[in-house]
Amino acid sequence: MNVLIIGSGAREHAFAWSIAKSDRVERIFVAPGNGGTAMMGGKVANISVKAADISELLDFARQHHIGLTVVGPEQPLEQGIVDRFREAGLKVIGPVQAAARLESSKVFAKEFMRRHGIPTSGYRVFNRKDEALAYIQALSSDRFPQVIKASGLCAGKGVIVAAEREEALLALREIFEDRIFGSAADEVVIEEFLRGEEASVFVLTDGRSYRLFLSAQDHKRIGEGDTGKNTGGMGAYAPAPIVTGEVLRKVEERIILPALRGMIADGSPYTGFLYVGLMIDRGEPFVVEFNARLGDPETQVVLPLLKSDLFDALLASVDGGLSEVPFEMYEMSAATVVVASGGYPDAFETGKSVTIDAGAEAADGVMIFHAGTVLNDGNLETSGGRVLSVTALGATLKESVDCAYQAVDRIHFEGAYYRRDIGAKAL
Repeated sequence: MNVLIIGSGAREHAFAWSIAKSDRVERIFVAPGNGGTAMMGGKVANISVKAADISELLDFARQHHIGLTVVGPEQPLEQGIVDRFREAGLKVIGPVQAAARLESSKVFAKEFMRRHGIPTSGYRVFNRKDEALAYIQALSSDRFPQVIKASGLCAGKGVIVAAEREEALLALREIFEDRIFGSAADEVVIEEFLRGEEASVFVLTDGRSYRLFLSAQDHKRIGEGDTGKNTGGMGAYAPAPIVTGEVLRKVEERIILPALRGMIADGSPYTGFLYVGLMIDRGEPFVVEFNARLGDPETQVVLPLLKSDLFDALLASVDGGLSEVPFEMYEMSAATVVVASGGYPDAFETGKSVTIDAGAEAADGVMIFHAGTVLNDGNLETSGGRVLSVTALGATLKESVDCAYQAVDRIHFEGAYYRRDIGAKAL
């Protein structure tokens, strides 16, 4: 069977790497892919079609007899790619447009959770600056921090945690006047700040049954010690010790099952990947956010820990038989370190020559997944903010972290930046 993977990041490289292991897969096309997927060779090839060009992707899938399409990023889901492919009789991994609103609209997600009794923080919704400012002004000082979110998609960066009133007022002026998040912030959600430790749980579902990947913990901030601006993610590890068996039981009973049943009740059964972003406070899980796809960089640690055939599970999730296929995990740990362009998440330069020493992936269990790279006349160059995601497996988290950093030391490009404390919380 031929497979089409949509997207250009390290998540999509990890998908290609994992799916390519299946004997049932003949060809894998990545649209548009990156330098890493271009170098895979064998059954994997890039195609020059953008992830947002749904009509052209649909034409390609028809012409090349694509048996399964895997949607990586959120934008095509928001635009209804799953609806379009299904209408054409094509198998595709992801939720329909109405269900993808769990990610594409923070307002929809909050109202959905309130309707179906899913634990999350208290919130208010605003589409006018004066009303939002007045709300912040009226809060007592002990109600801070407050979390201010653009309702729409912002590539993981549309969140501001305001520690004090003046910081919240400034953030709202920048959102409504300077339009720092553009039209994604036509509606703004102001939430109560949840205390605890963050973690993520990942689900593959056919709408009724579901299977769980191992939990993970992302590192969103650019600076060590979780300081500085939010990014798309600077590293991750799995499994997350904070997600104990008891916590996971609560997540399933209080969050995952009510969400899947709620989507059925609302007329939009949810299929594909569901990312549950959690805050865990003294063993009690609360939803920070839902994503309608696997996270990046978490995909780069959860897929290498999947022992079973990913392709078989994906196909079963589309055909409605997910509960009948194996879904086993390795009893190991994984860590990934993101190597980024200097200046990210603000302004950064691209076109820097990338050198990866021959021994970088020599150790067992080391995988380098590309994100912002491109092959230019055979030379590997940077093309984005997050450039590489360096993953390693180990018997323990410390082993996987140490191995990942040893591989990072063998990667070179001008201005390369990475955090040196990935996994430190758990260690």
